[in-house]
Amino acid sequence: MKYKNTLLIVKDLNVSKHFYKHVLGLRVLLDFHGSVTLSAGIVLQSYEIWKDIIRKNSDEIVTQNHAYELCFDTEDIDDFMNILNARNIPLVHPLKEYAWGQRVVRFYDPDGHMIEVGESMKKVLKRFLSQGLSYEDAAKRMGLPVDYIKEILQHG
Repeated sequence: MKYKNTLLIVKDLNVSKHFYKHVLGLRVLLDFHGSVTLSAGIVLQSYEIWKDIIRKNSDEIVTQNHAYELCFDTEDIDDFMNILNARNIPLVHPLKEYAWGQRVVRFYDPDGHMIEVGESMKKVLKRFLSQGLSYEDAAKRMGLPVDYIKEILQHG
């Protein structure tokens, strides 16, 4: 068994393609017959195609809910926040820092699919080390074993 991709149902393929390309920096790999395959393993599919495939009415397809999210990492969360703010993207919550030190923001795509973008753990670790924390102190703060901290630095 191999996980292939995540399919998102969208009302307007062009609006969604633009969003994923210009906000998240994804590339269009294939655009064919109401489906768009993006880098990162995401496929956008139009409501019209999807409702025919599963034999449901459009009003039976629910997108916005708080039971799932697409998760992305970035090396520069502040720069990414500038992109969100410049495009007036509706946020689920503002940028916040969790107990383990990672700064994260959640927002919606044009169809209400929730997206999380957080600092990479490597970025968090480098920030802690630059603040003078030892490997042991950083591991404790992040709730991770020291060996895993070293692994993050080596392989990211």
